[in-house]
Amino acid sequence: MALQIGAVAPDFEAQTTEGKIKFHDWIGNSWALLFSHPKDFTPVCTTELGALAKLKPEFDRRGVKLIGLSVDPVDNHAKWAEDIKETQGAAPNYPIIGDTDYNVSKLYDMLPAATSGDPSKRTPADNQTVRNVFIIGPDKKIKLMLVYPMTTGRNFQEILRVIDSLQLTAKHRVATPADWKQGEDVIIAGSVSDDEAKTIYPQGWKAPRPYLRIVPQPK
Repeated sequence: MALQIGAVAPDFEAQTTEGKIKFHDWIGNSWALLFSHPKDFTPVCTTELGALAKLKPEFDRRGVKLIGLSVDPVDNHAKWAEDIKETQGAAPNYPIIGDTDYNVSKLYDMLPAATSGDPSKRTPADNQTVRNVFIIGPDKKIKLMLVYPMTTGRNFQEILRVIDSLQLTAKHRVATPADWKQGEDVIIAGSVSDDEAKTIYPQGWKAPRPYLRIVPQPK
């Protein structure tokens, strides 16, 4: 059964660059961003890992833990980190899973269940489907899934924007419109009746259509 938004993120135990973890325990009461890479020492992923290291304070501020994944062993991750620091100006400051048995990649539907063999003999193209982003809430449920091709680097500003929306809409009964950014107007959720909305928003709302009710972002 393919993973879907709202499904419980599969739990697992794995070795990482910061020691062994049990994923749900590691998340705790935080949000989490799990992002995967086809292979160590690949060019686009090198830029992504460096970019994420520089942005870690922004994720920390939002209560989001970062964790990477590659099917290569943890020792390789440590060597790759040196290249990332030298070329990108920042080394990974978050754990990276060594998924050498493909367990996590299979659990998260990134590789076929039949995948086996020595990961060192696999090429990036063999693992090209291992370029995903999963945002997981404190309830351990998947809130967002993104899959990127090998030739397109991930936009972490967009991922931060999505997290802002997810965290806002988890707390308030609103939705965010296209291209929304922190501080901009939002939409009253369709699950809120007009009578309820009058209680929540006594100042009223703009409604170019009855189903499109616009209010300032809740504080």
